[in-house]
Amino acid sequence: MEESWYDHDTASSEECLAMIRKSLKSPMMNGGTHFEGSIPHIFVTLGASGDLAKKKIYPTLWWLFRDNLLPSNTTFFGYARSSLTVAELREKCHPYMKVKPSDEARYEEFWKLNYYVSGSYDGRRSFELLNQELCAHEVASVANRLFYLALPPSVFEQVTVHIRNVCMAEKGWTRIIIEKPFGRDAATSKQLSDHLAGLFKEEQMYRIDHYLGKEMVQNLMALRFGNRIFGPTWNRECVASVLISFKEPFGTQGRGGYFDEFGIIRDVMQNHLLQILSLVAMEKPASVHPDDIRNEKVKVLRFISELRLEDVVLGQYVGDPDGEGDAKLGYLDDPTVPRGSTTPTFAVAVLKINNERWDGVPFILRCGKALNERKAEVRIQFQDVPGDIFSGKAKRNELVIRVQPGEAVYLKMMNKSPGMTFDLEETELDLTYGNRYKEVKMPDAYERLLLDVFCGSQMHFVRSDELSEAWRIFTPLLHEIEHKKVEPIKYKYGSRGPKQADELCNQNNFKYYGSYKWVQPKNSL
Repeated sequence: MEESWYDHDTASSEECLAMIRKSLKSPMMNGGTHFEGSIPHIFVTLGASGDLAKKKIYPTLWWLFRDNLLPSNTTFFGYARSSLTVAELREKCHPYMKVKPSDEARYEEFWKLNYYVSGSYDGRRSFELLNQELCAHEVASVANRLFYLALPPSVFEQVTVHIRNVCMAEKGWTRIIIEKPFGRDAATSKQLSDHLAGLFKEEQMYRIDHYLGKEMVQNLMALRFGNRIFGPTWNRECVASVLISFKEPFGTQGRGGYFDEFGIIRDVMQNHLLQILSLVAMEKPASVHPDDIRNEKVKVLRFISELRLEDVVLGQYVGDPDGEGDAKLGYLDDPTVPRGSTTPTFAVAVLKINNERWDGVPFILRCGKALNERKAEVRIQFQDVPGDIFSGKAKRNELVIRVQPGEAVYLKMMNKSPGMTFDLEETELDLTYGNRYKEVKMPDAYERLLLDVFCGSQMHFVRSDELSEAWRIFTPLLHEIEHKKVEPIKYKYGSRGPKQADELCNQNNFKYYGSYKWVQPKNSL
């Protein structure tokens, strides 16, 4: 069992936060690198010169530091092949840090706690030099160490070997944060998992999927298991279908070369959307302990059959001649995309969960680029009202959990239109966060997740058996698509995607009426 500065097996998120705030009451000593009453913590960003580090990791660390949410006496190290100074690293990160004038003094304190080491990813000597630098900032060799692998998968194995052999904390715990992709299919994922399991314990590894840090994804547990009204209807008797969507209104934006290696299924569906599905569909866990929750997620994934080609519709966007700017360009017009690529930029897949609760209920995953809007949501569509007395005017109820933008939960329902007539109209019971929680700052997903790593909570991270089940479901489909070079259906930039996708949804008991659209209130955040 890891030593920790609090008992992460029993502490809730609120208790964790309270522990952090309590530990931060001690005054800072001279030099800004030591806080009384706390074991030193060292956060190492491997790949510190890359896009992920400058756009997400360093801004997130700064926001947590600014808001006094990190344990006291935390030091930050960047490590990469590029030869950089801390000043140069700061300049690269600054456009993404969102520094207010009132935060300038605190911002200076943050960068005084930062260090940078240049070295290779394949040489033991470089990691020995990194370890010497880390040890120089530890008190009597006591420190907890966190390593964030913001690296290409090609160097994961050699870097983790060097961390295990050279850079582990001598007195204190070591935690490894692993960024997706976790392999390309079941075989490569198993190879990576087996490699990591030979170096670290499962409780030391944090496979990060940033969608698990989003407010409304985390809220699924509370909605489902904290409200009596949803329990009796959350099953095959009442639910007609579940649609989980991810839509982006832009294309690859010059990153087509990277995207083409993975495609939309690996990039979004196999991880983000399947994680949401497991939270929507799982049974109630025995407790909110991370392992109890992840046990139930694994159980529901085991009931899902492997996907087949007939279960999906694939698309690839083309330019809109009447559009403006990037909208005129199709996926194949991106110079970084290989000529004639058949990589899908849009996919709809229908999954079936063969258990007692969900037998026969289609779970439809839909994701794509260059579509008509930016949106991520869960749409639970209920069965038609039996014994219709309104001549077919009553449309299906839908419970919608809007993940982004504009976090909201709303229930689409039928209502008598106000006035003298007795007509039905569609409306909603609406909980828009920007209205209800105007004074609450919504943290970024990475803020929640990095704080969880410091706290030792793995609730919102992917366990190895979860990952194995996810790849089991998708690997046969991915191999079939690649071996047969399945040609995706073309759809216009800025559209809803291929018409065949709507047809597949309709065939799987999802009714799209097109007569109602939720409008985010103007005064919401």
